[in-house]
Amino acid sequence: MAINKIDNQEEHQRLLNFQNIELYYLCDQFMETTLAPVLSRRKKELATQYIAELDIHIKELKEGKVERAFEIRDLAQILHVHPVHLSNTIKEVTGRSTCDLYEERLVKISKELLLETDMSVASIARQLTYDPSNFTKFFKHFTGTTPKKFRDQYFSL
Repeated sequence: MAINKIDNQEEHQRLLNFQNIELYYLCDQFMETTLAPVLSRRKKELATQYIAELDIHIKELKEGKVERAFEIRDLAQILHVHPVHLSNTIKEVTGRSTCDLYEERLVKISKELLLETDMSVASIARQLTYDPSNFTKFFKHFTGTTPKKFRDQYFSL
């Protein structure tokens, strides 16, 4: 009798789990088709193009090929869209702002230049189109340490 009760409980639990999975699937389908905002193919394409142009610009900054950093309006002009539309689309597609994406890449190349070259912090700042004191503040804001300390910590390991 006790074995049948356990078997029935296990069977009951298995059915509940199956029903929950089916319910989650139905809810997911409902969200996708009814409630969730639909991202058009064009919005995804625009986000992809923005990231590609941003990466080209960041690479050129790292290589010292540009004299000034792009602003959102510059990238919007390249992509033939209004800056507000570009910002809104990037936020909608990626969940992050255009500035977030730019700053993330800028911190990454800053770290690379600090570790891969013997350039001074001031030279790196100027190459990335920053005033040296502003570059130090920018770098510390995102990494929690100054560029010099970052470099020193890496090479002291």
